Amino acid sequence: MPPSQDIDTVIDLEEDNYSDNDPLDKLPDEVEMSMFEHLEELRMRIFYALIAVVVAMIGCFIAVKPIVRLLEIPAQGVKFLQLAPGEYFFVSLKVAGYSGLLLASPFILYQIIQFVIPGLTLRERRLLAPIVLGSSVLFFVGLVFAYLLLIPAALKFFINYGAGVVEQSWSIDKYFEFVLLLLFSTGLAFQIPIIQLLLGSLGIVSSQTMISGWRYVIVGAVVLGAVITPSTDPLTQSLLAGAVLGLYFGGIGLVKVIGK
Repeated sequence: MPPSQDIDTVIDLEEDNYSDNDPLDKLPDEVEMSMFEHLEELRMRIFYALIAVVVAMIGCFIAVKPIVRLLEIPAQGVKFLQLAPGEYFFVSLKVAGYSGLLLASPFILYQIIQFVIPGLTLRERRLLAPIVLGSSVLFFVGLVFAYLLLIPAALKFFINYGAGVVEQSWSIDKYFEFVLLLLFSTGLAFQIPIIQLLLGSLGIVSSQTMISGWRYVIVGAVVLGAVITPSTDPLTQSLLAGAVLGLYFGGIGLVKVIGK
């Protein structure tokens, strides 16, 4: 065997030994569990999460009127109608369901973390905390962004467009479908930097690759803005597309910070 191959073999063995001895790549709590025990653990976590969701939904249903009034604020000057028997009751159930799910989401996230964390190395656990925190913060920022900017802009467009032609009396069910869809779809769209950070941390996509595809990202942001927003007005779609682009390039900055 040539001397150069001997040197390469020694270097590869040293790298393997180093990675094997790196404490960050080891499981701190190596506990053997059978498949049945894993399934039992999963069942317990799902049960706890469902209990939290049901309790939160019941609480939100009891206090649904203030929540409904809060969501009606962006539609200033609009009269809401109940066009069918029990329409407001089913709207209340829908609002309480979404609100309860949102209220219980920290506990659901905690149960997910408790289930997956025994199988994570110390390096992965260090990455878990900022990702979970960042994802939660961005989701709520997305809700606030939709409530303060997107929804008022879309409603203003529709009200002004029909001014002097039609009276603004809307079905309460259709209105809340519009509002709830826009709120939660925007919250999910704000997860883009977290996805980028995960892809960069795992070495799947580098920051340079993300930058090189900026043309496709602009087109994708416009399409995403058109698909996610339930309205067809250009202002709402432009606001969301602009936010998506800002999040994307902010995510590139985060990936650069971690050296990927």
